Amino acid sequence: MSALRHEWRLLSRSRWAMAALLLLLTLSVLAVFSGLREVRRQQDTIARVAALQQEELAQQAPKLTRDGNAGTVGYYAFLGTWDAPTPAAFLALGLRDATPYVLRVRALALQSQLHEGETYNPELALAGRFDLAFVAVYLLPLFLIALLYDLVSSERQSGRLAALLALPRAGRALWWRRAGLRAGLASACVLLPMLVGGVVSGLPAQALAAIAAAVLAYVACWTGLALLVGLRGGSSVANATALMGCWAALTLVLPTLGNAVLSRAVPVQQGAALMLAQRQAVHGAWDVSREDTLARFFRSHPHWQGTAPLPAGFHWKWYYAFQQLGDESVAPQVAAYRQALLARQRATQTLGLALPGVGLQAVLHRIADTDLLAQLAYQDAITAFHARLREQLYPYLFEERRFEAQDFARLPRFEPRAAALDIPWGPLAALALAGVLTCVLAARAAGRVATRDAA
Repeated sequence: MSALRHEWRLLSRSRWAMAALLLLLTLSVLAVFSGLREVRRQQDTIARVAALQQEELAQQAPKLTRDGNAGTVGYYAFLGTWDAPTPAAFLALGLRDATPYVLRVRALALQSQLHEGETYNPELALAGRFDLAFVAVYLLPLFLIALLYDLVSSERQSGRLAALLALPRAGRALWWRRAGLRAGLASACVLLPMLVGGVVSGLPAQALAAIAAAVLAYVACWTGLALLVGLRGGSSVANATALMGCWAALTLVLPTLGNAVLSRAVPVQQGAALMLAQRQAVHGAWDVSREDTLARFFRSHPHWQGTAPLPAGFHWKWYYAFQQLGDESVAPQVAAYRQALLARQRATQTLGLALPGVGLQAVLHRIADTDLLAQLAYQDAITAFHARLREQLYPYLFEERRFEAQDFARLPRFEPRAAALDIPWGPLAALALAGVLTCVLAARAAGRVATRDAA
């Protein structure tokens, strides 16, 4: 412990090292504050939209039920759905920054409504959000490099290395004390704001522990890598250059190349293509015989086959029949789209086994419930709600019953999905294993350097 206190005294005299740690702490605090503020903004938006929704439905009820026609209600009544952020969402906002978390739907064809939210300006989402995941994945390695790149070279260039190795507690333990102290302080600068933010947001202790373990494993990877480079005998400039090259390769170049390879290996069409195909099927139904449309509808929904014949002119049951047929016409494409998305998600997790930055992002986004799986789960909740809405309206449409004000009051209400805590143990274990292996290799290098310089 006295040796560690001595190392702390030496480190505290370095103004640039203390300034770097203070800057990292400041960035982490700002990232946590920004994430918490964004989560609060989303929660306020959901609450405000829900209140406006109730007010709008109350105003619409007398007008839409005046004629007692359920088709009018299904066409004009927009019902709200929402996906509330989890307590861990402030750490990694993920897809919540680019996909809708509030969506109003009606009883018409669903696919076009689900994917309308994808028509955002990509330039606005390019920079992403400044959250703790960004600090941990991209900035934390830079601070570790700054603190560790000249751990040995500075002593060698100043001529103190031989005398330092002659001390009783020199050798491998010396470098690990110094590296461990610097890495521990850098980890604390990230984890302490995260802990405070987790307490404020009500994050479960199990999630806090898993996030801390993931960050510490990532720190171990970069600490071991910095030691491997710094202990090989190069100058401080050479070490810094090599480590910056490693940072650029592991956090920018290789993930970008991996994403490009995955895009070609697992092609995924845009949701807008599904929206276009579904709309083309719906619009084309106006040119098809009404009887043929209903016959197709009755083949997949035989329980409505006993409905009265269509009268002359427009009728709502024909309109809603071809709306649902529009959804059913793109059902194979929707299934293929989701399978391709899930396949790419699995491939990305596999890529995270080789790239620690990708692995850490996957762990944080899964715990925060802001990844692709969360978005698909929200779409599933909307789909289930939309099916309940159709089931409630169809008896009035096909049995030609009046839709009264009390029926309007019984319209289904959206039930948000229950986001249970999901800790990805596989990617977390892989990240921890990478950290351990890197540190083991660095420990062996530290022993060889000590022996070589002592000789």
